[in-house]
Amino acid sequence: MPPLDVLCVGHASYDLIFSVPHHPSADEKLFADAFLACGGGPAANAAVAVARFGLQAAFAGHLGLDLYGERHFQELREAGVLTDWLARDETPTPLSVVLVKPDGSRALVNYKGATRHLAAGAIDFSRCRPKVILFDGHEPAISLPLARRARAEGIATVLDAGSLHEGTRALMTEVDYLVASEKFARQCLGRDDEPAALDHLAAHAPAAVITLGERGLIWRRGEKRGALPAFPIHAVDTTGAGDVFHGIFAAALAVRMDWPDVLRHASAAGALCCAATGARTGIPKREGIDNLLRQIPA
Repeated sequence: MPPLDVLCVGHASYDLIFSVPHHPSADEKLFADAFLACGGGPAANAAVAVARFGLQAAFAGHLGLDLYGERHFQELREAGVLTDWLARDETPTPLSVVLVKPDGSRALVNYKGATRHLAAGAIDFSRCRPKVILFDGHEPAISLPLARRARAEGIATVLDAGSLHEGTRALMTEVDYLVASEKFARQCLGRDDEPAALDHLAAHAPAAVITLGERGLIWRRGEKRGALPAFPIHAVDTTGAGDVFHGIFAAALAVRMDWPDVLRHASAAGALCCAATGARTGIPKREGIDNLLRQIPA
C-alpha cells in the first residue's frame, strides 16, 4: 500500500443535482435546465480533492451495497482514493437532492433512511498511518477514538465543522485544527459576533478558522490572528466548496506548507469548486489551484 497522506473520515452520499431557474414555491412545478448525478458528502468530497491535488487519500465511512453506493464506490476508485477503510452493508447509501439557482445558491434535501452512524470498532484502523486525518463529524463513534489516538501519535487532525451536532461537539476539543463554517461559529457562540466566535473556538483547539463564503475567512493560532479575502470567482454552484476547502487544507498540512500557504491553497480550491455545477465536477487539480494563486499573488 502506498504511503497515506490524508485519511478523510465521515459522510458519503450520492447527489442528484438539478439546475433550476429559482427555488420552487409551495405546489410549484419546475423544469430543470440541467442535471448531474455524482458522489457527494463532506469527507468523501474532501478525499477526492486530496487525490486531485496529487496526494494519496483514503475515505473511511459507510456506503451501501445499493446502486448509489456502487456508483460512488467506483467513482472513489477511479479518482485514486483508497477504499480499504469502507464499511459496506445492506442499509441504503444516503441520497441528496440539490437544487441550484443561476446565482450559485442552493437548497439541499438529504435522505438517510434506515442508515445510522457506524458503531465503535466498525472499521479497523490499526494499520492506518496517515500524515493528516480530516473528520467531518458525521461518524462520531469511529472518529473520537481515532482522533485521540492521532493526538497520542503526533498525527495532525482537522475538523470540518459545518454545523453543531453530536459529532462536531465531541471532536472540536480533540483536533489540532478546528475549521468552522459561519453557521457552526454562530451556533457555538449563540449569537452573530465573528471575532468573539473565533476566540471561543480558539479556546477549544490550537488553531481555529471560520470560513465566511464570499467574504473570505478569519483565523487564530495561539495569540496570532488574521484574515484572508475570498478569491474572486463567478459562482455557478457553491455545492461542495467547503468540502474542497477542507480537503486541500488537510493536503497542504500533509506536505508541510507554511500557514499562509495552507490558507491560500484551501481558499483558492474552494473558490474554483464554485465555478462548475456539482461538487465533484468542480474539484480542481493542483495545476488549476497554482494557476489561480499565480494570478492573485499574496
